[in-house]
Amino acid sequence: MAKEKLETEKSIEDLPGIGAKSAEKLKEAGYDSLTAIAVAPLKELADIGGLGEATAEKIIKIARDSLNMGFKTGDEVLEIIKQAQKLTTGSDELNKLIGGGIETQNIFEAFGEFGSGKSQIGMQLCVNCQLPVEKGGLGGSAIYIDTEKAFRPERIKQMAENVGLDPDKVLKNIRVARAYTTDHQILLAEKAEKLVKKKENNIRLVVVDSLMALFRVEYSGRGTLAERQQKLNLHLRDLQRIAEVYNAAVFVTNQVMAKPDMFFGDPTAAVGGHILGHASKFRVYLRKGKAGKRIARLIDSPYLPEGEAVFQVSTKGIEDLEQK
Repeated sequence: MAKEKLETEKSIEDLPGIGAKSAEKLKEAGYDSLTAIAVAPLKELADIGGLGEATAEKIIKIARDSLNMGFKTGDEVLEIIKQAQKLTTGSDELNKLIGGGIETQNIFEAFGEFGSGKSQIGMQLCVNCQLPVEKGGLGGSAIYIDTEKAFRPERIKQMAENVGLDPDKVLKNIRVARAYTTDHQILLAEKAEKLVKKKENNIRLVVVDSLMALFRVEYSGRGTLAERQQKLNLHLRDLQRIAEVYNAAVFVTNQVMAKPDMFFGDPTAAVGGHILGHASKFRVYLRKGKAGKRIARLIDSPYLPEGEAVFQVSTKGIEDLEQK
């Protein structure tokens, strides 16, 4: 594409105001391409490279102009979307429901009650991400931001063995961090982006499990709602940038709440409000069935109709129901 061509023609050393030392500092921090420079926060870029805000602002503008970050025609947007990849969930039925798998370039949200399979899918994706592309993987490694101590290495090993991967290698290719506060969670997302920027890390998936757990604890009551949503919006923006800029898959799990004023239908709803609803391009509601069965309902998608799929969580991981 034109964007790729421009990036190969000009390196960050070609930008005015960046010497060899500044370029080295920026590359060490993950700013090793025009795209990374173009979307960088002004103050962070100035501090890391020792450039000063005026110079940093100038090179960001030049990088953006070089990459033609203004309007695109519809066919150009289509070409970008065509670069998106699909990551298998392990279940053909679930894959069909969501258009072939978890799509890169977007935030995918799975919400449901405790035990509905959210964390199980998140861990399975960390394993499947390491499969080659021809087997439904992304051929890369993963990041897992854990807010509820849900990550289980022994479970990862079970799943890895089932798909024919070396369990020890799979574990080494998953970077796990436990978040204790919302500020810590947001900081980890920022650190995740720095890791994704470095091509040698080959990170293709970021999992946040669970996205809203800490926000619900720290911001309770209507009086804190506006502050919570503003903070959440900034956090989601960071995750969306990772997905779009680096063609990565971002999978977030979410809790639910009961709506006592609802007398008909399912009173269960995802927490996070409209901000999360708009940010998540794909939303799936998970329910627990009998004998390990799980029901997934596609609630929202940019181009897919609503529907349901049934799969199971077994000792092997996420898979289709056994045929009798």
